[in-house]
Amino acid sequence: MLAAASWAKRLRAGLARTRQAIGGGLGSLLGRRRIDEALFEELEAALICADCGVDAAHALIARLRERARRERIEQADGLRAALKGSLTEWLSPLERPLQVPAPGGAGGPFVIMVAGVNGSGKTTSIGKLAKWLQGQGRSVMLAAGDTFRAAAREQLAAWGERNGVPVIGQQGGDPGAVVFDAISAARARSIDVLIADTAGRLPTQLHLMEEIRKVKRVADKALSGAPHEILLVLDAGTGQNALAQVKAFDEALGLTGLLLTKLDGTAKGGVVCAIARAQSIAAAAPRMPLRFIGVGEGIDDLRPFVAREFAEALVD
Repeated sequence: MLAAASWAKRLRAGLARTRQAIGGGLGSLLGRRRIDEALFEELEAALICADCGVDAAHALIARLRERARRERIEQADGLRAALKGSLTEWLSPLERPLQVPAPGGAGGPFVIMVAGVNGSGKTTSIGKLAKWLQGQGRSVMLAAGDTFRAAAREQLAAWGERNGVPVIGQQGGDPGAVVFDAISAARARSIDVLIADTAGRLPTQLHLMEEIRKVKRVADKALSGAPHEILLVLDAGTGQNALAQVKAFDEALGLTGLLLTKLDGTAKGGVVCAIARAQSIAAAAPRMPLRFIGVGEGIDDLRPFVAREFAEALVD
């Protein structure tokens, strides 16, 4: 219970800037006693300011307007609870926790490959994810697949030391070879989860996108079915550009989930709503889940995404 309360507090603090964009705008509207169309229009503008995106903001307000009519909400202060409820419903399709096999399972490690653009926070997120997995009772190994940037290997090694987990890597080597060796080492040591870092790249860097496809193919050769999870790390500060990143990396790799970082450093946390909107109109099914969100620099500031928690922290 204390841990849950602590996370709720950190989440609320992490979303302070986004909440100011949404909640601050809403708070100024709550002084009105009656609901009118101007109130809905100003609230829609507040959502757009928080980078929800025009389409998502418009659809959310349409849903809120219908809810207010259906539930006969006549006072503006009643919109706060209604907005939280509408946001929770809107974001719930993104809530699908990562399913990791039980400790000690046969067949080799559960392999997670992590991708993203430069500076998105991949390596730091891997360190935090390793800590979270350890808290779930899993043994973890890290693979330093970013072989081009020495600082990335050193940073991952530091996270490995901090968490007490082994790190497999080599200087200037082939990233596919690193992942292959790491899978072999994880199998030999009966490790539950292997997390493979990869070099940051832009979707427009076609040769690097082909390289990461190769890493995926090599992983499958080392262990049939690997990687079992392919996470794209997104920097919340990129706002709407995150949607283009999702599309490009999904086409290249077949993503299984998203990890949104740096929510504490931006007022653009509403991009989660935009992601939900994009998923709702995508032809592919099932929708791509938002596995984790990060709201700070602390090792425990990465947790699974829960729609209700997020909506409450965003509006309250």
